[in-house]
Amino acid sequence: MATAKKAPAKKVAAKKAAPAKKVAAKKAAPAKKVVAKKAAPAKKVAAKKAAPAKKVVAKKAPAKKVAAKKAPAKKRTPNAAFMKALTPSAALAAVIGATPVPRTEVVSKMWTYIKKHGLQDSVNKRNINADEKLKAVFGKAQVTMFELAGLIGKHLK
Repeated sequence: MATAKKAPAKKVAAKKAAPAKKVAAKKAAPAKKVVAKKAAPAKKVAAKKAAPAKKVVAKKAPAKKVAAKKAPAKKRTPNAAFMKALTPSAALAAVIGATPVPRTEVVSKMWTYIKKHGLQDSVNKRNINADEKLKAVFGKAQVTMFELAGLIGKHLK
């Protein structure tokens, strides 16, 4: 009978060993899950922190628009120096006329003359090819549109 008692003792020991392994496996598995759970909420927290920051930026933009609406846009007043009528020289009067006109009108009349006579360079539209009347004003055969106002200013009093 001693042998019969020994056999059940082995089974009990085997049963005890098996659950011990399962417990160890269960303890190890939740540890992995806990680590995974900790990493995921951290991402969500970072995402939640980033989202309100964007909302704050969005809230600031309408505040600027409101400030712009409070201050009505002021109408620009023309500068008296630009509106002062100036007398053109004889060379310039041959192109735009002899009547005193403001500096802004002189430039626009020059452009109407240039376009009417087709004096813009066909390859580079920024260049103006001078005819006989414009050579007297410019002093050279070809000028750029950026030089135009400076060259005209020499012929106004």
